[in-house]
Amino acid sequence: MNPLQLEDPLQSFRFIVALDPPFHYLPIAQAIAVSVVWGGGFQEASGLGAELEVMPYAEGGMNDFVHQLPVRHSFPRIILKRGLIRDPGLWWWYMAGMAGSLGARRDGAIVLLRPSGMPAFGFTFLAGLAVKWTGPTMNSQQDGLAIESLEIAHEGLVPLPLTPPELL
Repeated sequence: MNPLQLEDPLQSFRFIVALDPPFHYLPIAQAIAVSVVWGGGFQEASGLGAELEVMPYAEGGMNDFVHQLPVRHSFPRIILKRGLIRDPGLWWWYMAGMAGSLGARRDGAIVLLRPSGMPAFGFTFLAGLAVKWTGPTMNSQQDGLAIESLEIAHEGLVPLPLTPPELL
């Protein structure tokens, strides 16, 4: 088995979520005790984007155009829909945010899997907080907890490198 290949327990859940240990947000002794979490599989991921806010500035004597000066970046919430989790890690992360815990901020990754189970592409998010949990929908045909949606507020996105073709 290829070491980069990820287990794909459910064919229709193509987006997986992983949370990194909160090394940047907790004292080292506590951060080491928190493991990497493979949170679950989802069918949809939206909100993977960014926007640069600009401020118009009309320069005196320049009537041809108005300067657009950069102010700050903002990132919409990542919304993961129709998910299934088999580990309570995402729920604990959400509950940590409700309690105001320092460990509530986590870096993480959202990865789209190919039908073979190999990563196709993805994004890492920085300083994420689980801010909204919708569900669960109970289904007696599944051996996990279904989630309608999970929303993540964050402070930045970084694209993950694509898998080289020779590893597919």
